Amino acid sequence: MLRPSPPLPEQRSVTLQFDDNALLPLLYGEHDRHLARIEQRLGIRLGSRGNRLTIAGPQAPTEVAEAALRALWRRLEKGQGVTTADVEAALRMAEGEAENDPRLPLQDMPEIRTRKGAIAPRSPAQAAYIEMLAQQEMVFGIGPAGTGKTYLAVAQGVALLLAGRVDRIVLSRPAVEAGERLGFLPGDMKEKVDPYLRPLYDALHDMMPADQVARRITSGEIEVAPLAFMRGRTLAHCYAILDEAQNTTPAQIKMFLTRMGEGTRMVITGDPTQVDLPAGQKSGLAEALRILDGVPGIGVARFDERDVVRHPLVARIVAAYSRAEERAAYSRAEERAAYARADAEAAETQAERRGKKERDGTGK
Repeated sequence: MLRPSPPLPEQRSVTLQFDDNALLPLLYGEHDRHLARIEQRLGIRLGSRGNRLTIAGPQAPTEVAEAALRALWRRLEKGQGVTTADVEAALRMAEGEAENDPRLPLQDMPEIRTRKGAIAPRSPAQAAYIEMLAQQEMVFGIGPAGTGKTYLAVAQGVALLLAGRVDRIVLSRPAVEAGERLGFLPGDMKEKVDPYLRPLYDALHDMMPADQVARRITSGEIEVAPLAFMRGRTLAHCYAILDEAQNTTPAQIKMFLTRMGEGTRMVITGDPTQVDLPAGQKSGLAEALRILDGVPGIGVARFDERDVVRHPLVARIVAAYSRAEERAAYSRAEERAAYARADAEAAETQAERRGKKERDGTGK
């Protein structure tokens, strides 16, 4: 029996007209590479003629392309550039709006302002995270690598420091080896722990000139230290970040959270799927999220592979690992279920044998 073919998606065509021809090459990209990326990502067709750009294709992706192009045009009108990363970000944001994501303020996106310029979100989850950083006193940023959890947290801390809303920034990480044996490192204490803290220094240098970073570290306005240095302290009027929190023990993360003093904001970031603790050691991050669930004043921002803002291949790598872990978890569950069934069958067989022996012994 022949089945009816599914209906083709409704087609749509829309033409955008831009009023500044000088900005069009920046919007389209060198050799129209920005337009080519949008076509490839959404499966639509773009055609340019003069200052007009026509979008044609199924209705939903056509609407996403229109929203993304309008957002990129607004960047250019503000005097900001458009890179390949900006195109990817605009597409992610537009797709979030198309899905009616309530977290996404596409027309008035939140920004973090530093002296090196404004930092805008590159995904709906980042937009929600930035808003949360501005409103909550304690925020957990949870998700895979490359989603901007630490970068945006450092940016918010720098913005508050420059605005005079906090007196200092404290950046911390647990000094846990990520599978490598680093051995006994030479040098003084700072030189020994700096390799663990390098990602935090990198983020700082993206927000401020290097000489300012060095001067503020020397004056104590910025402190970058391993987690062990936090014990016994009270952090008042500061912005404190605990990075790689999945590598803390329950006692360590509790110690850090209870350092919070008057006028302090805290951000805890981590990826629960990348725990480098010794086998059998429970992650403090997972326990803290469970215990603190629903506590007023604490926000939790969750990211997934759709929010990865590094190279697009990174998102596909994260997704592939997630699928592999899900398959492995399913296989383990199936194996446990098979063992349970075998145990139940063995127990039932033994019970039947005992019953038969008892019946035989009574002459029945």
